[in-house]
Amino acid sequence: MPYNKESLYSKYFFPIGLGLTAGLSPAVSNYYLRRPLYAGIHRHLFGFIVGFVAGQYVEKYTQNRFAERDAVIKHYIELHPEDFVENKRKYKEIFEEWYPVRGQ
Repeated sequence: MPYNKESLYSKYFFPIGLGLTAGLSPAVSNYYLRRPLYAGIHRHLFGFIVGFVAGQYVEKYTQNRFAERDAVIKHYIELHPEDFVENKRKYKEIFEEWYPVRGQ
């Protein structure tokens, strides 16, 4: 079984976020209309379900978009390997010479 790098937060951010937003919007509406917050509970449930489903579609769309972008970039790198040469440098090539200053 391969290791899955995707966290639960990134997996359920859009569905839960949009679900809570759509589910709590009737409560905000009830608050400003000075009705009990639980009035029209069916609107809360329907809003959460619709928001959750919309979040699933947004998540799927973003994943497909990023996958297509990554595939285009990978294909370009495969076609032009001379532009992406890895330079393996040693630490002694990266750092400059260091001369200690003593006795002053």
